[in-house]
Amino acid sequence: MITKEKKSAKVGKYVNTEFVDTVLREYKKERWVHNSERIGKEDSLSAWYSVEDVEDFITNMKQYGADGLKFYFMAYPADFAEKPEYAGRQSIVMVATKSKVDRMGATVNKDVYITKNGNSTVLSLNMANICPPLCGSSIMDLGIAVIDKGGKGLEIV
Repeated sequence: MITKEKKSAKVGKYVNTEFVDTVLREYKKERWVHNSERIGKEDSLSAWYSVEDVEDFITNMKQYGADGLKFYFMAYPADFAEKPEYAGRQSIVMVATKSKVDRMGATVNKDVYITKNGNSTVLSLNMANICPPLCGSSIMDLGIAVIDKGGKGLEIV
C-alpha cells in the first residue's frame, strides 16, 4: 500500500514580548500616526474577539470544509451608521479559506463561500471590539512610542 504524507500547513510561529513591542512601535510610527491624522481621530490599534467568538467561527469553518483563515485589514466607511464610533477606523475581518493547488502547482488559499438565505456569501466574521474607541483600561497595555513629527515636534503615543 502506498501512503502519501500530508504536509503541515502551519505557517505561524510564537513570538516573544520584545518582538510584539517592536512591531507595535513600528506600526504606530509608520502607519497609525498618519492614519489618525488623516481621519481626524485616533485610529484603532487592536481588534478583540472572545474565545467563544473564535471557537464558534472555527466550528463553522470546519463545517463548511475550510482549512485556514485570512485576516483582512479593513476600514469602516466614514458614514458607518451601525456603530458610528467605528466610522473611519481600521479593523480586521476574518475570512474562512480552503487550500487548493492551482494549475502551476502552487497552493493558494481561496475564500470559502456559503449559501445563506438563498444567496452566496463569504464565510466571515467582523465587528470585533476595536481599540480605540472601546479600550476600557487596556489602552495602557498598548505600549508607548515617541514619534518625531519633524517640524511639528514630538508626540508620545
